[in-house]
Amino acid sequence: MSSVIETVRTLVMPILNANHFQLVDLEYQKEGKSWYLRLYIDKPGGIDIEECALVSELVSEKLDGMDPDPIPQAYFLEVSSPGAERPLKNERDYQNAVDQYIHVSLYQAINKAKVYEGYLRELSDTELTLEYKDRGRQKSVVISRENIAQARLAIEF
Repeated sequence: MSSVIETVRTLVMPILNANHFQLVDLEYQKEGKSWYLRLYIDKPGGIDIEECALVSELVSEKLDGMDPDPIPQAYFLEVSSPGAERPLKNERDYQNAVDQYIHVSLYQAINKAKVYEGYLRELSDTELTLEYKDRGRQKSVVISRENIAQARLAIEF
């Protein structure tokens, strides 16, 4: 599966760069009996459905024209926006999330909690500081980046 991901990544990057889009995530996975190739793309100000359709057409043409076929089985190609709760996958995502409201799931609990939601206030190579509310009181927690299982933007309620 990783060879499919790397082949597709190499193929899509020139398409995305030419259109000033960013690749947020790329997945190739089996769900039930079907395989899915999913590209999550974005740009400053957000991506719209016409731009997703354009990328889908261009990527589909490129994949269909490759010999040998890098994806041997039938699959569904999906191109979409990462959404309002986009995952934080790389350093650029984390940098862009400073002062944003995020959701963080941890491998090991801190203060008996494995999930935190709050504002990302500080970021370094090894840790981040999250400001959150606990029973109406403002608190902060320093989280080792190695302890982060998943992080994503979140919507504050």
